[in-house]
Amino acid sequence: MMDAFAGTTLQNPAPRTAQQDVTPALVITRLRHAYGQRKALDDVSITVQPSTFAVLLGLNGAGKSTLFSLVTRLFNARSGEIDIFGHDLRREPGAALSLLGVVFQARTLDLDLSLAQNLRYHAALHGIGGREARLRAQQLLQRIGLEARARDKARDLSGGQMRRVEIVRALLHRPRLLLLDEPTVGLDIEARADILRHVRSLVSAEGLSTLWATHLIDEVAETDTVIVLHRGKVLAQGIAADIVRSAGARDIKDAFSRLTGAAVLDG
Repeated sequence: MMDAFAGTTLQNPAPRTAQQDVTPALVITRLRHAYGQRKALDDVSITVQPSTFAVLLGLNGAGKSTLFSLVTRLFNARSGEIDIFGHDLRREPGAALSLLGVVFQARTLDLDLSLAQNLRYHAALHGIGGREARLRAQQLLQRIGLEARARDKARDLSGGQMRRVEIVRALLHRPRLLLLDEPTVGLDIEARADILRHVRSLVSAEGLSTLWATHLIDEVAETDTVIVLHRGKVLAQGIAADIVRSAGARDIKDAFSRLTGAAVLDG
């Protein structure tokens, strides 16, 4: 299958300064969260460098979605600090969140709206109105090969097509950090590879910073930054190949098993 995203680019509206290039995309410091007596995150600290594809690797229940809910302010972080490109999420929520794009695990398109309407509605939430919203929506749909379906309802798309629209929707306001929570769940192998290839191309070609949460080991490359999250704790953090060496493992799958004592899925 031809890569549906081949040749696509999303231009940043303004040149980056030298300071922006060295400021970490995301810094989480001693983050804790509990549901009653159950600890979901326990003293979690992670750093995602700019223009990096980082993988948050953990089994279901590890705390990945809780972490994303705190970074996006769906939940209030009562303990710990979260900085997005140097903006403290608690003190500067508007500035921090304006730099953030999110693709949640659950599908979030309005199924009764057309693709163009979904994109324009999201643009309005970010203060992008009228002609500019229509232009960006048109350009983004063209770049993912769905411009001919702009008036189709979202419910008429395949799972992979819905995910593509959700990704470009998350990039509509031109954020610098993209969070994706289990973005390939429920997709077939070709659609999974297509989505992963596209996001990696945004990192390499556009300098987008990405935190990709997954429990699937085959979505990790040797050069990725990997954060191993298990039962609410960070057990390892670094380049995948370095984690493998430090664990005395054969590969990242073996390293994950040694660190957690649990098996991980290949996909």
